[in-house]
Amino acid sequence: MPANTVSNPVQSDNKTIWYFILCWTALNAIQAYTLELHADEAYYWLFSQNLDWGYFYHPPMVAIFIKIGDSLLHNELGLRLMTVLSNSMAIYLLWLIVKKYAVSAKWFVLLVSGILVFHVYGFTSTPDAPLFFFAVLFYYFYQRYLDKDSWITALIIGVITACLLYSKYHGVLLIGFTVLSNVKLFTRKSFYLAIITGLVLYIPHILWQMHHNFPAVNYQLFERSAGGGYDFSFSYVYLAGQLALGGVLISSYLFYRGFTTKITDIFMRTLLVNAIGTFGFFLLNTLKVNVQPHYTLIAFVPLVCLVLISFKQKNTYPVWLYRLAIINIVIILFIRVALISGLPVVKKVGALKSYFGFHEWANLVHQKAGNAFVVMEEGFQNPSKYDYYNRSLKGFAYDSRFYGRTMFDIWPMEDSLQHKRIYYLLKFKVNGITTDSIKCEAGTWYGGWVNDARTYQKMAIDTKDYNLKAKPSQKIKFDLNITNPYPIAVNFTNQGYTHPVVLEGCFFSDTQLIDVQKADSTFNAIALEKGKSTGYKFTITAPAKKGIYSLFFSIRTEPFSGSKNSRLIKFTVE
Repeated sequence: MPANTVSNPVQSDNKTIWYFILCWTALNAIQAYTLELHADEAYYWLFSQNLDWGYFYHPPMVAIFIKIGDSLLHNELGLRLMTVLSNSMAIYLLWLIVKKYAVSAKWFVLLVSGILVFHVYGFTSTPDAPLFFFAVLFYYFYQRYLDKDSWITALIIGVITACLLYSKYHGVLLIGFTVLSNVKLFTRKSFYLAIITGLVLYIPHILWQMHHNFPAVNYQLFERSAGGGYDFSFSYVYLAGQLALGGVLISSYLFYRGFTTKITDIFMRTLLVNAIGTFGFFLLNTLKVNVQPHYTLIAFVPLVCLVLISFKQKNTYPVWLYRLAIINIVIILFIRVALISGLPVVKKVGALKSYFGFHEWANLVHQKAGNAFVVMEEGFQNPSKYDYYNRSLKGFAYDSRFYGRTMFDIWPMEDSLQHKRIYYLLKFKVNGITTDSIKCEAGTWYGGWVNDARTYQKMAIDTKDYNLKAKPSQKIKFDLNITNPYPIAVNFTNQGYTHPVVLEGCFFSDTQLIDVQKADSTFNAIALEKGKSTGYKFTITAPAKKGIYSLFFSIRTEPFSGSKNSRLIKFTVE
């Protein structure tokens, strides 16, 4: 005769987990429905409108997630639907993973609910959402693979491996640290099937990168790391961020308990190597760049598993931790409810401001611009929101010399606005340009009309050297190669055009523009058929002050501030 719920711990645990997942899903769905889009989500919605094997900085899985949900529901919940569902499935799979160690369901709920970063990506649709799902799925099947060598399981792991890399490049850390923790995998013949499957499925993205001159590689190795050197704040902000994402009241103890767990099998060793390896990898990265705290999302998965297993091993569950965990959850729930209800105090927090007022803003801008292109210079965020809330592709990000490159440099939007009357929207006034002002909850913008718009942000300028040294005020002659990637012929003449064009060399010290040097009028004699290139000699004078600078070449047309048309050149004045 089967035992009743009270006397059957397994059945009781199952009920606890299912009730928890039901509540978790409901909260995420409500949050997804009521909260306006984060700027990044709107940008990834544009990805879904231009499905491809890759995007600038990111692989395409997030676009697929958004496309599926958005095709079913044309609102915020639709865009986030796959994130909500996959996150709940990942939480359940995480339970199945630790369930084999007979951990406590109550403590599973307490710890998972207390990890702030799990909440954030329970409803926010960015590449981290599919990364989290496929990371947990990877651990689930890898655990089974360790228990039983199976060709079918190896094939599944190969598919999941490809999905990890199609979600976010950080997935390579999970794959690499897993292999590092168990090199005996290479003695299994089936393991090579997993490797081959993953590589074959990933070939389309590699080809996409090759076709677009490896933008992700260029960004990670050259553009992102360019700057003024190490800043101690990079490291301590990163460490503080990890404590916040892990649950501000409990995270420090979780790190201690997880990293000191007694390792009794290969799977646990995999968890420990992945947790320490991922947190450590990004900490080392702070020596050269500012690392976003949420990059470690997948490291919290093994950390939680290790803590739960540690509790079971020692059969100790600190009462003080239980109380702190409850308070920690209450704090997180208060923040989430405040976001849902739109409390005024929440709208004043810098990181949360962008969730409010932009639906109204997009409508107000559209009333001014009508069906014309709306060009903005403040990054990809607001043009993407304009496009999402107006269900159009008329919001365009002019990627100026003060901002990094984005997908707006690759998509054909820019081709369509040439010589059109466009609406120019800025955060500041410009005499003779901004004749309108738009005020709403999201802020204040200034706009005006530009006739016969002319831009060249896709033009590619290459040079042989990207690391140069010079003496103060020394003249350096650059042999530039200018390529026209547009599907039409391009020329730089100013005759017959409303807005003149000029080629400029721009010196930056950190983020400060310190010198702009113009090419002579011979530049305006250049004309290029589509896909063609030409050489051009440009003499640059080095800064008079010694130091390390960034130099790049920019093509500027009025009234825009000039685009970033070349890679950054490290320019050292000795």
